[in-house]
Amino acid sequence: MKKTLSSLLLFIACAVQAQSPINPVPFTSVKVSDAFWSPRLKASREVTIPLAFSKCEETGRYRNFEIAAQQLAGENTEDVKVGGFSFDDTDVYKTIEGASYILQTYPDKKLENYIDSVLAIVAKGQEPDGYLYTARTMNPRHPHPWAGMKRWEKVEELSHEFYNLGHMLEAACAHYQATGKRNFLNIAIRYADCVCKAVGPADNQLHLVPGHQIAEMGLCKLYLVTGDRKYLDQAKYFLDMRGKTARKDAYSQAHKPVTEQDEAVGHAVRAEYMYSGMADVAALTGDSSYIKAIDKIWHNIVNKKLYITGGVGARHAGEAFGENYELPNASAYCETCAQIGNVYTNYRLFLLHGLSCYYDVLERTLYNALISGISIEGNGFFYPNPLSCREESKYARQPWFGCACCPSNICRFIPSLPGYIYATRQDALYVNLFMGNTATMKVKGKNITIRQETQYPADGDVKISILKGSGDFSLMIRVPSWLNNKPLASDLYSYVDGKRLGYSIKINGKPYEVIEGALINGYATINRKWKKGDAVEVHFDMEPRLVVANKKVAADRGRVAIERGPLVYCAEWPDNEADISTYLLNQQPQLKMGSEPITITEGHTVMPITANAQSLSYGIDGKLHATDRTLTLIPYYAWDHRGQQGGMDVWLPIDISAASATHIKAEKQADNGFFGK
Repeated sequence: MKKTLSSLLLFIACAVQAQSPINPVPFTSVKVSDAFWSPRLKASREVTIPLAFSKCEETGRYRNFEIAAQQLAGENTEDVKVGGFSFDDTDVYKTIEGASYILQTYPDKKLENYIDSVLAIVAKGQEPDGYLYTARTMNPRHPHPWAGMKRWEKVEELSHEFYNLGHMLEAACAHYQATGKRNFLNIAIRYADCVCKAVGPADNQLHLVPGHQIAEMGLCKLYLVTGDRKYLDQAKYFLDMRGKTARKDAYSQAHKPVTEQDEAVGHAVRAEYMYSGMADVAALTGDSSYIKAIDKIWHNIVNKKLYITGGVGARHAGEAFGENYELPNASAYCETCAQIGNVYTNYRLFLLHGLSCYYDVLERTLYNALISGISIEGNGFFYPNPLSCREESKYARQPWFGCACCPSNICRFIPSLPGYIYATRQDALYVNLFMGNTATMKVKGKNITIRQETQYPADGDVKISILKGSGDFSLMIRVPSWLNNKPLASDLYSYVDGKRLGYSIKINGKPYEVIEGALINGYATINRKWKKGDAVEVHFDMEPRLVVANKKVAADRGRVAIERGPLVYCAEWPDNEADISTYLLNQQPQLKMGSEPITITEGHTVMPITANAQSLSYGIDGKLHATDRTLTLIPYYAWDHRGQQGGMDVWLPIDISAASATHIKAEKQADNGFFGK
């Protein structure tokens, strides 16, 4: 190995160029103790990951490797009918990846031994030259119908051979980092070598690209583990060749070369994985054409294709991005996997550019569209995440899916969350997410240990203390976009309540003057010589806000959404007297935080927001009648924890024309930048 285990801690969250000005602080350096996130991490450790392993066993994922091993040992497997999906192997890999993150933070010998036993099964299903794809190996004469009769024959269509490779590489790198063992890494290297030998630019190689992207990300990580340049070259080859092989459709982002793309199109998960891979390759090679293309695509998403929840992927058909401003609510797809991909993309763009706008999107996606995909208890899942639902829609969290990509994907994501909180530059420490934790990192060559204390997102108070170390560096505290006059760095959404929120900072109990307009790339920056015992107290104003969408978003005309801090709220049937679809908000609704928490599931509560509204119905005289009501809303992530017996809506009807006139005028007069108090 060319890199030590400790050096690998820098890439687990994202592959980053060595000379990049910003480096991730890995999840292994951060210990989370947080009122909001600790229960979710615990649920992942105690519920989701054990459930995923049990489902891999119950649904025959392990058995597929065993049958492949039997075939390789010379047994007759021609009677085996290869069913399921051609990417079922990845559920095993992703679950091991999530469990590996857990192992690093919570060492568990029993779990480690279990993973080793699974990997022993996986290894036996690998062919002599490294090829590992049970959908073919189980029965080579009658493989999975998506696989084709020869290796790689349908890799640009539905075989997912390269997709399987990508998830294997991601998981193997995480497992090696967590345990120092090479048993999974060696399996992954052999399969990667098999692909690199068969596919590439040479005349004696096949010229192919992945039908479903993610191999690009995995190959970049493998390059950083091994130092072998061929893996990075293979990742770049896959990207450079996109749009130049037989596959040339927008669904798989192959309609034109990646450096010529400027709009998010096609299958949303494939797209976000490709954009993440482009960022990885750009960082590792310095290819500026990749960065320019991703920047254009990002602006297209944030200006025209992002849901208020941070969700991406408007269409059920093709699980895809829609046209510009096509953001339907009841039929919104917003696949959970795509939201994870959106976090990956924005994280990498932050590391490339150092701008807070990427974390503003990341935070919005994380707290809303992403964690909506898993129940608070960790044992119920959404595949799509719509923004509106009626009783007849029959949306309900499921204990698992036959196509289990979303449960196993969120299984690997949640345990990696601590790695997204901080980042460093040579002379700066970035605080990007706000959650209780203790972390150690190197800043300007010195080890610094800090503690973050907060009840965020319940309130906007954050205390950051220096526990160990000292040094002269900049503490960069992200000032969230929801403190600005626009929820995001675009005109897709706007606040229309006339409120002017701000923030304040104290250092060691004394007010620190924040000069208006003095933010650096969206960060309140404090330059000083820090020492043990120093404490920074940050207060973010946090009030319920009314949001409207750009008029070009047809689905949201005449409606408003309500959010507070990073959380988007929704109205759901159990908390309200009448059918949700009959409510009409007053022209100037009074938004208040509820005085009592609502129990969503046993032991889990949320704080509601109330608004004055009217419910409409027809009387016996045939006329429309309005009844004054108090409308109660809960955080979007918490919906459908109490059964599906009624409706849910994020966007609520309102006669906003008269109500918003003075507010819009006030917004235009307000400062377009962030401001402190």
